[in-house]
Amino acid sequence: MAPRRQPTVRQRRFGAELRRLREAAQLTPSTVAGLLETDRTVISNVEAGRFGISETRLRRLVDLYGCTDHALIDGLTAMMRGRENAWWERYRGKVPDGFLDVSELEDSARAIRTLQTAQLPGLFQTEAHARALFNLTDPPLSRLEVDLRVDHRLSRQAVIAEGTMPYVGLVHEAALRMRVGGRQEARRQIDSVLEASHRGNVALLVIPFSVGEFPMMGISLMYAEGQTRQLDTAHMDSPAGAIFMDDPGLLARYRRRLDTVEKLALTPSKSRDLIRAIGREM
Repeated sequence: MAPRRQPTVRQRRFGAELRRLREAAQLTPSTVAGLLETDRTVISNVEAGRFGISETRLRRLVDLYGCTDHALIDGLTAMMRGRENAWWERYRGKVPDGFLDVSELEDSARAIRTLQTAQLPGLFQTEAHARALFNLTDPPLSRLEVDLRVDHRLSRQAVIAEGTMPYVGLVHEAALRMRVGGRQEARRQIDSVLEASHRGNVALLVIPFSVGEFPMMGISLMYAEGQTRQLDTAHMDSPAGAIFMDDPGLLARYRRRLDTVEKLALTPSKSRDLIRAIGREM
């Protein structure tokens, strides 16, 4: 079995969960390899996301680990299979791998929550808004690189536009007031955000300046719910690139903090009122 050159975040997440199950069963990779009559490196490579496994071997593993959580097993089975010929694969090698990992994470999520304090959610950015942001990259991107990243970002929006994915977007008032691309483009972006806020599967909640300080100020966070709580994943942007987190304690902390910020934010109706007022001031 040839190892994968670069495992995706889904593949790494799948392996990490198998490692947790093995450790909870207090079994070493060598012991598991012996029971399966395979090499120890196979177990290590599967847990690192470098090797895939069959559904038969997955079920043998979870049986060895004493896992009887059928929802978790079904979730792991779905993660193992992934999506063949997914739309984001056409961007492989053309945009950063982290962009594709975000697409796959959004596509497989049961629900999504995001927190944006300086920028608008990528899932609701207009083409002009996204292009203006990518043109700010240092060092500058070529026109082709900007085109590819804009096209990828717009393609991501289908996950929300299809109307079945529950989405809660927490957006600070500062992000809404940024005149990205100039006054006219900023007005169009506000209109687009307002339109998106009326979708049945979307709740856009504004954190007004009047709230003052709040947990996780200054960060950009996406929390993607898996098929079970154990398979949740958080994503955060950083100057060094995308960071994906699956530690159970860290995920629980992010859930609590998002819950706190959500209580501080305006209701959907009052959020739309503020967004309209900001648009009139543009």
